[in-house]
Amino acid sequence: MVVLEKNEMIALAEKAVRVAIVKGVSEAEAYVCEDYASDVSIELGQITKNSQVIDRGIGVRVVVNKAVGFAYTNIVNDPVAIEDIVVRALSAAKASKSDVNWQGFAHKTSYVSVLEGTFDSKILEIGSDELMYMSQTMIDSAVQIDKNVIVAEGGVGSGYGSVAVVNSSGVCGFDRGTVIECSLATLAKDGNRVTPVCFEFDAARNCSIDPVWVGQEAAKLSVSSLKTKLVETKTTTLLLTQFALQDLLGHTLFNAIMADSVQRGQSPFKGRIGEKVVSENLTIYDDGLYPYGINTQLFDGEGVSRQKTLIIDKGVLKNFIYDNYTAKKEGKVSTGNASRAGYLSTPCIGTTNFHIMPDASSADDLIRQIDDGLLIYYLQGAHSSNPVSGEFSVVASPVWKIKNGDLVFAARDVMLAGNIFDLLKNVKIVGNNERQVGSLIAPWIVVENVRVIGK
Repeated sequence: MVVLEKNEMIALAEKAVRVAIVKGVSEAEAYVCEDYASDVSIELGQITKNSQVIDRGIGVRVVVNKAVGFAYTNIVNDPVAIEDIVVRALSAAKASKSDVNWQGFAHKTSYVSVLEGTFDSKILEIGSDELMYMSQTMIDSAVQIDKNVIVAEGGVGSGYGSVAVVNSSGVCGFDRGTVIECSLATLAKDGNRVTPVCFEFDAARNCSIDPVWVGQEAAKLSVSSLKTKLVETKTTTLLLTQFALQDLLGHTLFNAIMADSVQRGQSPFKGRIGEKVVSENLTIYDDGLYPYGINTQLFDGEGVSRQKTLIIDKGVLKNFIYDNYTAKKEGKVSTGNASRAGYLSTPCIGTTNFHIMPDASSADDLIRQIDDGLLIYYLQGAHSSNPVSGEFSVVASPVWKIKNGDLVFAARDVMLAGNIFDLLKNVKIVGNNERQVGSLIAPWIVVENVRVIGK
Protein backbone atom coordinates (compact mmCIF):
# COMPACT_ATOMS: atom_id res chain seq x y z
CA MET A 1 0.00 0.00 0.00
CA VAL A 2 1.39 3.38 -1.04
CA VAL A 3 0.43 6.23 1.27
CA LEU A 4 1.02 9.95 1.12
CA GLU A 5 3.86 11.05 3.35
CA LYS A 6 3.52 13.70 6.06
CA ASN A 7 5.41 16.33 4.08
CA GLU A 8 3.30 15.68 0.97
CA MET A 9 0.02 16.15 2.80
CA ILE A 10 1.12 19.28 4.64
CA ALA A 11 2.51 20.76 1.41
CA LEU A 12 -0.81 20.10 -0.33
CA ALA A 13 -2.75 21.85 2.44
CA GLU A 14 -0.32 24.78 2.53
CA LYS A 15 -0.64 25.22 -1.22
CA ALA A 16 -4.43 25.43 -1.04
CA VAL A 17 -4.21 28.05 1.71
CA ARG A 18 -1.69 30.11 -0.29
CA VAL A 19 -3.86 30.01 -3.41
CA ALA A 20 -6.85 31.16 -1.38
CA ILE A 21 -4.99 34.08 0.20
CA VAL A 22 -3.69 35.20 -3.20
CA LYS A 23 -7.28 35.29 -4.44
CA GLY A 24 -8.16 37.79 -1.74
CA VAL A 25 -9.87 35.84 1.03
CA SER A 26 -9.37 37.09 4.57
CA GLU A 27 -8.86 33.58 6.01
CA ALA A 28 -8.36 30.08 4.65
CA GLU A 29 -8.16 26.51 5.93
CA ALA A 30 -7.32 23.26 4.15
CA TYR A 31 -8.10 19.76 5.46
CA VAL A 32 -6.43 16.86 3.66
CA CYS A 33 -7.38 13.21 4.31
CA GLU A 34 -6.22 9.83 3.14
CA ASP A 35 -8.06 6.66 4.13
CA TYR A 36 -7.41 3.04 3.25
CA ALA A 37 -9.76 0.20 4.22
CA SER A 38 -9.72 -3.53 3.52
CA ASP A 39 -12.80 -5.53 4.47
CA VAL A 40 -14.10 -9.07 4.34
CA SER A 41 -17.87 -9.56 4.62
CA ILE A 42 -19.80 -12.51 6.03
CA GLU A 43 -23.38 -13.37 5.08
CA LEU A 44 -25.34 -16.43 6.21
CA GLY A 45 -22.25 -18.17 7.49
CA GLN A 46 -20.20 -17.66 4.32
CA ILE A 47 -17.44 -15.27 3.34
CA THR A 48 -19.05 -13.37 0.49
CA LYS A 49 -16.99 -10.31 -0.35
CA ASN A 50 -13.53 -8.83 -0.06
CA SER A 51 -13.04 -5.14 -0.83
CA GLN A 52 -10.31 -2.55 -0.68
CA VAL A 53 -11.01 1.18 -0.79
CA ILE A 54 -8.57 4.08 -0.99
CA ASP A 55 -9.94 7.59 -0.61
CA ARG A 56 -7.95 10.82 -0.76
CA GLY A 57 -9.26 14.33 -0.80
CA ILE A 58 -9.03 17.91 0.36
CA GLY A 59 -11.66 20.24 1.78
CA VAL A 60 -11.14 24.01 1.79
CA ARG A 61 -12.90 26.67 3.85
CA VAL A 62 -12.44 30.36 3.08
CA VAL A 63 -13.80 33.51 4.70
CA VAL A 64 -14.84 36.74 3.00
CA ASN A 65 -16.44 39.51 5.07
CA LYS A 66 -17.25 36.99 7.83
CA ALA A 67 -19.04 34.71 5.35
CA VAL A 68 -17.70 31.15 5.15
CA GLY A 69 -17.54 29.10 1.96
CA PHE A 70 -16.57 25.45 1.57
CA ALA A 71 -15.66 23.13 -1.29
CA TYR A 72 -13.87 19.81 -1.68
CA THR A 73 -12.35 17.47 -4.23
CA ASN A 74 -10.89 13.97 -4.35
CA ILE A 75 -8.36 15.03 -6.99
CA VAL A 76 -5.26 15.86 -5.01
CA ASN A 77 -2.46 15.54 -7.55
CA ASP A 78 -3.65 18.20 -10.00
CA PRO A 79 -2.81 21.90 -9.35
CA VAL A 80 -5.78 22.92 -11.48
CA ALA A 81 -8.14 20.94 -9.22
CA ILE A 82 -6.77 22.67 -6.13
CA GLU A 83 -7.30 26.08 -7.67
CA ASP A 84 -10.79 25.04 -8.75
CA ILE A 85 -11.96 24.13 -5.25
CA VAL A 86 -10.55 27.39 -3.89
CA VAL A 87 -12.57 29.26 -6.52
CA ARG A 88 -15.68 27.26 -5.67
CA ALA A 89 -15.23 27.87 -1.94
CA LEU A 90 -14.75 31.58 -2.64
CA SER A 91 -17.93 31.67 -4.73
CA ALA A 92 -19.82 29.95 -1.92
CA ALA A 93 -18.56 32.50 0.60
CA LYS A 94 -19.57 35.44 -1.61
CA ALA A 95 -23.04 33.92 -1.99
CA SER A 96 -23.45 33.45 1.78
CA LYS A 97 -24.56 35.87 4.46
CA SER A 98 -22.02 37.29 6.88
CA ASP A 99 -21.98 35.62 10.28
CA VAL A 100 -21.76 38.24 13.03
CA ASN A 101 -20.52 35.55 15.41
CA TRP A 102 -17.57 34.56 13.24
CA GLN A 103 -14.31 35.33 15.02
CA GLY A 104 -11.75 33.52 12.92
CA PHE A 105 -10.26 30.08 12.48
CA ALA A 106 -8.44 28.34 15.29
CA HIS A 107 -4.97 29.55 16.16
CA LYS A 108 -1.85 27.43 16.47
CA THR A 109 -1.70 25.17 19.52
CA SER A 110 0.95 22.73 20.69
CA TYR A 111 0.31 18.99 20.37
CA VAL A 112 1.42 16.15 22.60
CA SER A 113 4.64 14.60 21.37
CA VAL A 114 3.44 10.98 21.43
CA LEU A 115 0.03 9.30 21.30
CA GLU A 116 -0.13 5.92 23.00
CA GLY A 117 -1.40 3.02 20.94
CA THR A 118 -2.96 4.72 17.92
CA PHE A 119 -0.68 3.46 15.14
CA ASP A 120 0.53 -0.07 14.46
CA SER A 121 2.54 -0.70 11.30
CA LYS A 122 1.60 -4.40 11.47
CA ILE A 123 -1.95 -3.49 10.46
CA LEU A 124 -0.59 -2.04 7.20
CA GLU A 125 0.90 -5.44 6.43
CA ILE A 126 -2.34 -7.42 6.86
CA GLY A 127 -3.53 -8.83 3.55
CA SER A 128 -6.83 -10.19 2.32
CA ASP A 129 -5.83 -13.77 3.08
CA GLU A 130 -5.30 -12.98 6.76
CA LEU A 131 -8.60 -11.11 6.98
CA MET A 132 -10.40 -14.08 5.42
CA TYR A 133 -8.66 -16.45 7.83
CA MET A 134 -9.83 -14.36 10.81
CA SER A 135 -13.35 -14.27 9.35
CA GLN A 136 -13.49 -18.04 8.99
CA THR A 137 -12.04 -18.47 12.49
CA MET A 138 -14.83 -16.29 13.85
CA ILE A 139 -17.49 -18.31 12.00
CA ASP A 140 -16.06 -21.64 13.16
CA SER A 141 -15.81 -20.44 16.76
CA ALA A 142 -19.49 -19.49 16.73
CA VAL A 143 -20.98 -22.64 15.20
CA GLN A 144 -18.88 -24.90 17.45
CA ILE A 145 -20.66 -23.50 20.52
CA ASP A 146 -24.02 -25.10 19.68
CA LYS A 147 -25.66 -26.83 16.73
CA ASN A 148 -28.55 -24.37 16.88
CA VAL A 149 -26.35 -21.33 16.15
CA ILE A 150 -26.75 -19.63 12.78
CA VAL A 151 -24.29 -16.97 11.64
CA ALA A 152 -26.27 -14.11 10.12
CA GLU A 153 -23.64 -11.58 9.13
CA GLY A 154 -20.38 -9.97 10.12
CA GLY A 155 -16.92 -9.24 8.90
CA VAL A 156 -13.31 -8.30 9.55
CA GLY A 157 -11.68 -5.08 8.45
CA SER A 158 -8.46 -3.16 8.76
CA GLY A 159 -7.83 0.49 8.06
CA TYR A 160 -5.31 3.29 7.92
CA GLY A 161 -6.04 7.00 8.00
CA SER A 162 -4.00 10.18 7.94
CA VAL A 163 -4.95 13.84 8.06
CA ALA A 164 -3.23 17.19 7.65
CA VAL A 165 -4.79 20.53 8.54
CA VAL A 166 -3.35 23.96 7.78
CA ASN A 167 -4.89 27.40 8.15
CA SER A 168 -3.91 31.03 7.73
CA SER A 169 -3.82 31.54 11.51
CA GLY A 170 -0.78 29.33 12.01
CA VAL A 171 -2.29 25.88 12.48
CA CYS A 172 -0.22 23.14 10.86
CA GLY A 173 -0.73 19.56 11.95
CA PHE A 174 -0.40 15.99 10.73
CA ASP A 175 -1.61 12.77 12.33
CA ARG A 176 -2.08 9.16 11.29
CA GLY A 177 -3.62 6.08 12.82
CA THR A 178 -4.67 2.49 12.28
CA VAL A 179 -7.63 0.38 13.29
CA ILE A 180 -8.72 -3.24 12.98
CA GLU A 181 -12.06 -4.74 13.92
CA CYS A 182 -14.15 -7.87 13.66
CA SER A 183 -17.84 -8.39 14.30
CA LEU A 184 -20.40 -11.15 14.14
CA ALA A 185 -24.18 -11.30 14.37
CA THR A 186 -25.77 -14.65 15.19
CA LEU A 187 -29.11 -16.14 16.06
CA ALA A 188 -30.19 -19.52 17.37
CA LYS A 189 -33.04 -21.67 16.11
CA ASP A 190 -34.61 -24.68 17.77
CA GLY A 191 -37.78 -25.91 16.11
CA ASN A 192 -40.11 -22.95 15.85
CA ARG A 193 -38.16 -20.91 18.37
CA VAL A 194 -35.85 -18.26 16.91
CA THR A 195 -33.84 -15.77 18.94
CA PRO A 196 -33.32 -12.13 18.14
CA VAL A 197 -30.04 -11.35 16.41
CA CYS A 198 -27.19 -11.14 18.91
CA PHE A 199 -24.07 -9.14 18.12
CA GLU A 200 -20.51 -8.96 19.39
CA PHE A 201 -17.38 -7.24 18.15
CA ASP A 202 -13.79 -6.36 18.93
CA ALA A 203 -11.94 -3.27 17.69
CA ALA A 204 -8.48 -1.90 18.38
CA ARG A 205 -5.88 0.53 17.13
CA ASN A 206 -3.27 -2.24 17.17
CA CYS A 207 -3.21 -5.94 16.26
CA SER A 208 -4.92 -7.19 19.40
CA ILE A 209 -8.43 -8.25 18.35
CA ASP A 210 -9.70 -11.73 19.20
CA PRO A 211 -12.00 -13.22 16.52
CA VAL A 212 -12.35 -16.47 18.49
CA TRP A 213 -13.78 -14.61 21.48
CA VAL A 214 -16.12 -12.59 19.24
CA GLY A 215 -17.50 -15.72 17.59
CA GLN A 216 -17.95 -17.55 20.88
CA GLU A 217 -19.59 -14.63 22.67
CA ALA A 218 -22.02 -13.89 19.84
CA ALA A 219 -23.03 -17.56 19.82
CA LYS A 220 -23.37 -17.80 23.60
CA LEU A 221 -25.64 -14.76 23.65
CA SER A 222 -27.90 -16.37 21.05
CA VAL A 223 -28.05 -19.75 22.75
CA SER A 224 -28.75 -18.25 26.18
CA SER A 225 -31.70 -16.26 24.79
CA LEU A 226 -33.29 -19.21 22.97
CA LYS A 227 -35.85 -20.16 25.63
CA THR A 228 -37.68 -17.06 26.82
CA LYS A 229 -40.42 -16.07 29.24
CA LEU A 230 -42.50 -12.94 29.66
CA VAL A 231 -41.87 -10.44 32.43
CA GLU A 232 -44.45 -8.28 34.12
CA THR A 233 -44.92 -4.56 33.66
CA LYS A 234 -43.34 -2.78 36.63
CA THR A 235 -40.78 -0.27 37.82
CA THR A 236 -37.60 -2.21 38.45
CA THR A 237 -33.79 -2.29 38.54
CA LEU A 238 -31.77 -2.54 35.34
CA LEU A 239 -28.22 -3.66 34.67
CA LEU A 240 -27.19 -1.88 31.47
CA THR A 241 -24.32 -3.03 29.25
CA GLN A 242 -22.16 -0.73 27.17
CA PHE A 243 -24.28 -1.40 24.07
CA ALA A 244 -27.45 -0.25 25.83
CA LEU A 245 -25.69 2.78 27.32
CA GLN A 246 -24.23 3.85 23.98
CA ASP A 247 -27.69 3.71 22.40
CA LEU A 248 -29.32 5.74 25.17
CA LEU A 249 -26.60 8.30 25.78
CA GLY A 250 -25.62 8.81 22.16
CA HIS A 251 -28.94 10.45 21.37
CA THR A 252 -29.43 12.36 24.62
CA LEU A 253 -26.58 13.05 27.05
CA PHE A 254 -24.01 13.52 24.28
CA ASN A 255 -26.13 16.31 22.78
CA ALA A 256 -26.82 17.87 26.16
CA ILE A 257 -23.15 18.58 26.83
CA MET A 258 -22.37 20.05 23.40
CA ALA A 259 -21.97 23.82 23.43
CA ASP A 260 -24.01 24.40 20.28
CA SER A 261 -27.02 22.65 21.85
CA VAL A 262 -26.58 24.77 24.98
CA GLN A 263 -26.29 28.00 23.00
CA ARG A 264 -29.46 27.18 21.04
CA GLY A 265 -31.34 26.52 24.28
CA GLN A 266 -31.76 22.84 23.37
CA SER A 267 -29.91 21.36 26.33
CA PRO A 268 -31.50 20.65 29.71
CA PHE A 269 -28.11 21.49 31.22
CA LYS A 270 -28.10 25.12 30.08
CA GLY A 271 -27.16 27.41 32.99
CA ARG A 272 -26.44 24.46 35.29
CA ILE A 273 -22.64 24.39 35.49
CA GLY A 274 -21.77 23.62 39.12
CA GLU A 275 -25.08 21.88 39.82
CA LYS A 276 -25.66 18.21 40.52
CA VAL A 277 -27.35 16.85 37.38
CA VAL A 278 -26.85 13.07 37.65
CA SER A 279 -26.02 10.47 40.31
CA GLU A 280 -22.99 11.16 42.50
CA ASN A 281 -21.76 7.72 41.39
CA LEU A 282 -20.98 9.09 37.93
CA THR A 283 -17.78 10.85 36.93
CA ILE A 284 -17.40 11.41 33.19
CA TYR A 285 -14.62 12.74 30.96
CA ASP A 286 -14.43 13.37 27.25
CA ASP A 287 -10.88 12.24 26.56
CA GLY A 288 -9.50 12.85 23.09
CA LEU A 289 -6.07 11.60 24.22
CA TYR A 290 -7.22 8.33 25.83
CA PRO A 291 -4.54 5.65 25.34
CA TYR A 292 -5.53 3.21 22.56
CA GLY A 293 -8.89 5.00 22.21
CA ILE A 294 -10.78 4.45 18.97
CA ASN A 295 -11.29 8.22 18.61
CA THR A 296 -7.92 9.35 19.97
CA GLN A 297 -6.07 11.89 17.81
CA LEU A 298 -3.44 14.60 18.17
CA PHE A 299 -5.88 17.31 17.10
CA ASP A 300 -9.51 17.82 16.15
CA GLY A 301 -11.12 18.73 12.84
CA GLU A 302 -9.85 22.32 13.07
CA GLY A 303 -6.31 21.53 14.18
CA VAL A 304 -6.93 22.26 17.87
CA SER A 305 -5.12 19.94 20.26
CA ARG A 306 -7.27 17.15 21.65
CA GLN A 307 -7.57 17.15 25.42
CA LYS A 308 -9.13 15.44 28.41
CA THR A 309 -12.16 17.43 29.59
CA LEU A 310 -13.96 16.76 32.86
CA ILE A 311 -17.69 16.81 32.07
CA ILE A 312 -19.29 15.53 35.29
CA ASP A 313 -17.54 15.10 38.64
CA LYS A 314 -19.41 12.90 41.12
CA GLY A 315 -22.69 13.99 39.62
CA VAL A 316 -21.85 17.70 39.32
CA LEU A 317 -21.78 19.30 35.85
CA LYS A 318 -18.37 20.89 35.29
CA ASN A 319 -17.94 21.64 31.58
CA PHE A 320 -19.43 21.51 28.11
CA ILE A 321 -17.48 20.55 25.01
CA TYR A 322 -16.66 23.18 22.37
CA ASP A 323 -15.35 23.61 18.89
CA ASN A 324 -13.57 26.82 17.88
CA TYR A 325 -16.73 28.65 16.73
CA THR A 326 -18.87 28.00 19.80
CA ALA A 327 -15.96 28.65 22.18
CA LYS A 328 -15.23 32.07 20.71
CA LYS A 329 -18.91 33.02 20.96
CA GLU A 330 -18.49 32.76 24.74
CA GLY A 331 -14.97 34.11 24.95
CA LYS A 332 -13.62 30.65 25.72
CA VAL A 333 -11.07 28.26 24.23
CA SER A 334 -12.06 25.21 22.20
CA THR A 335 -11.92 21.89 24.06
CA GLY A 336 -10.70 20.20 20.87
CA ASN A 337 -14.07 18.67 20.01
CA ALA A 338 -14.49 19.72 16.38
CA SER A 339 -15.50 16.60 14.47
CA ARG A 340 -15.36 16.04 10.71
CA ALA A 341 -16.50 13.23 8.43
CA GLY A 342 -13.31 13.50 6.43
CA TYR A 343 -12.62 16.07 3.74
CA LEU A 344 -16.27 16.01 2.63
CA SER A 345 -17.61 18.01 5.56
CA THR A 346 -17.17 21.13 7.63
CA PRO A 347 -16.58 20.80 11.39
CA CYS A 348 -19.29 20.24 13.98
CA ILE A 349 -19.06 19.41 17.68
CA GLY A 350 -18.64 15.76 18.57
CA THR A 351 -17.56 13.59 21.48
CA THR A 352 -14.26 11.70 21.30
CA ASN A 353 -13.78 8.96 23.90
CA PHE A 354 -16.67 9.61 26.31
CA HIS A 355 -15.39 7.93 29.46
CA ILE A 356 -17.63 6.92 32.35
CA MET A 357 -15.16 6.18 35.11
CA PRO A 358 -15.27 2.63 36.51
CA ASP A 359 -15.66 1.54 40.12
CA ALA A 360 -14.89 -1.71 41.91
CA SER A 361 -17.62 -4.23 41.08
CA SER A 362 -17.13 -6.96 38.46
CA ALA A 363 -19.97 -8.03 36.17
CA ASP A 364 -20.69 -11.02 38.42
CA ASP A 365 -20.67 -8.77 41.49
CA LEU A 366 -23.21 -6.45 39.87
CA ILE A 367 -25.56 -9.34 39.13
CA ARG A 368 -25.18 -10.72 42.66
CA GLN A 369 -26.17 -7.35 44.15
CA ILE A 370 -29.54 -7.29 42.34
CA ASP A 371 -32.45 -9.01 44.07
CA ASP A 372 -34.94 -8.39 41.30
CA GLY A 373 -34.20 -6.81 37.92
CA LEU A 374 -33.20 -7.21 34.29
CA LEU A 375 -29.91 -7.42 32.42
CA ILE A 376 -30.32 -5.31 29.26
CA TYR A 377 -27.89 -6.02 26.45
CA TYR A 378 -29.08 -4.11 23.37
CA LEU A 379 -31.77 -1.55 22.61
CA GLN A 380 -33.79 -0.78 19.50
CA GLY A 381 -35.34 2.60 18.75
CA ALA A 382 -33.08 4.80 20.87
CA HIS A 383 -32.58 7.10 17.87
CA SER A 384 -36.15 8.32 18.39
CA SER A 385 -35.33 9.61 21.89
CA ASN A 386 -35.98 13.31 22.46
CA PRO A 387 -32.54 14.94 22.82
CA VAL A 388 -33.96 17.99 24.57
CA SER A 389 -36.39 16.45 27.07
CA GLY A 390 -34.59 13.11 27.35
CA GLU A 391 -37.78 11.09 26.92
CA PHE A 392 -37.27 7.61 25.47
CA SER A 393 -39.26 4.51 24.62
CA VAL A 394 -37.22 1.57 23.37
CA VAL A 395 -37.35 -2.17 22.79
CA ALA A 396 -34.84 -4.23 24.78
CA SER A 397 -33.52 -7.45 23.27
CA PRO A 398 -31.98 -9.72 24.40
CA VAL A 399 -32.88 -9.43 28.08
CA TRP A 400 -32.28 -11.69 31.06
CA LYS A 401 -34.23 -11.79 34.30
CA ILE A 402 -32.19 -11.39 37.49
CA LYS A 403 -33.59 -12.92 40.68
CA ASN A 404 -31.78 -13.09 44.02
CA GLY A 405 -28.44 -12.38 42.40
CA ASP A 406 -28.72 -14.92 39.58
CA LEU A 407 -29.65 -14.88 35.90
CA VAL A 408 -32.73 -17.11 35.89
CA PHE A 409 -34.15 -16.88 32.37
CA ALA A 410 -34.16 -14.93 29.13
CA ALA A 411 -37.07 -12.56 28.60
CA ARG A 412 -38.95 -11.39 25.51
CA ASP A 413 -41.26 -8.56 24.46
CA VAL A 414 -39.65 -6.06 26.83
CA MET A 415 -39.90 -2.29 26.41
CA LEU A 416 -38.33 0.46 28.48
CA ALA A 417 -39.76 3.93 28.87
CA GLY A 418 -38.67 6.97 30.81
CA ASN A 419 -36.38 9.96 30.85
CA ILE A 420 -32.64 9.52 30.41
CA PHE A 421 -31.79 12.39 32.75
CA ASP A 422 -33.97 10.87 35.49
CA LEU A 423 -32.39 7.49 34.78
CA LEU A 424 -28.91 8.93 35.25
CA LYS A 425 -29.92 10.31 38.63
CA ASN A 426 -30.77 6.76 39.71
CA VAL A 427 -27.42 5.11 38.92
CA LYS A 428 -26.62 3.12 42.06
CA ILE A 429 -23.60 0.97 41.18
CA VAL A 430 -20.89 1.34 38.54
CA GLY A 431 -18.89 -1.71 37.50
CA ASN A 432 -15.24 -2.20 36.60
CA ASN A 433 -15.66 -4.09 33.31
CA GLU A 434 -15.16 -1.11 31.01
CA ARG A 435 -14.81 -1.37 27.26
CA GLN A 436 -15.25 0.95 24.29
CA VAL A 437 -18.41 0.80 22.18
CA GLY A 438 -18.53 3.57 19.60
CA SER A 439 -17.41 6.76 21.31
CA LEU A 440 -18.42 5.47 24.76
CA ILE A 441 -15.93 3.92 27.17
CA ALA A 442 -17.85 2.56 30.13
CA PRO A 443 -18.49 -0.39 32.45
CA TRP A 444 -21.89 -1.92 33.14
CA ILE A 445 -24.05 0.19 35.46
CA VAL A 446 -26.98 -0.56 37.76
CA VAL A 447 -29.96 1.79 37.56
CA GLU A 448 -33.03 1.75 39.81
CA ASN A 449 -36.65 2.80 39.24
CA VAL A 450 -36.95 2.31 35.48
CA ARG A 451 -40.33 1.57 33.92
CA VAL A 452 -40.42 -1.80 32.17
CA ILE A 453 -43.35 -2.76 29.98
CA GLY A 454 -43.86 -6.52 29.69
CA LYS A 455 -46.94 -8.72 29.59
